[in-house]
Amino acid sequence: MAERNRLRDYHRKRDFGRTGEPRGQASDGGAEPRFVVQIHDAGTLHFDFRLQVGDVLKSWFVPKGPSDDPHDKRLALPTEDHPLEYEEFEGVIPEGEYGGGTVIVWDHGVYEPLSHDRKGRSVGFEESLEHGHARFRLRGSKLHGEYSLTRFRGEQDKGREAWLLFRAGGARPDGHGTPDSRRARSVTSGRTLAQVAADAGEQ
Repeated sequence: MAERNRLRDYHRKRDFGRTGEPRGQASDGGAEPRFVVQIHDAGTLHFDFRLQVGDVLKSWFVPKGPSDDPHDKRLALPTEDHPLEYEEFEGVIPEGEYGGGTVIVWDHGVYEPLSHDRKGRSVGFEESLEHGHARFRLRGSKLHGEYSLTRFRGEQDKGREAWLLFRAGGARPDGHGTPDSRRARSVTSGRTLAQVAADAGEQ
């Protein structure tokens, strides 16, 4: 029942008779928590950054996408929790459906929670998010290393919560900075946004 309640907003916004997005099933997701970064061309081209917390993917809308340059502080706006199966979703959401547009899986992998309190004691990841600061190490195909999510505006301020996503350490010598959304390729299929849209139109 808890899983269903956490996905209530996700289910409410979607007609699963029209969209190919996963409905979501109860799952523990495996031993290590997962993450996924998707590029979504939904009128406004953006990135969706998702971290597994328990049986859902906590999700943020990141307009400029993640960067491995520690000087880049990326605005991240929370969205509804998504099912764990969304990590694998790639395709075209029909026009008129919530979030309509093309989606590719730009990167995915596992992450290691690193949050501690002021005394150096480990803090649960969901608790660290509630407190407004979470640190974690990504191990993906493209993103590697320590990152942080820090809340700088609560819901009581101007009506919407906002966070910053940034690399919490030195830049990688082979880093890519900010990915080019239009030229970026899926880590699962090797396709660009344009190719995924074209393939969907041929079906």
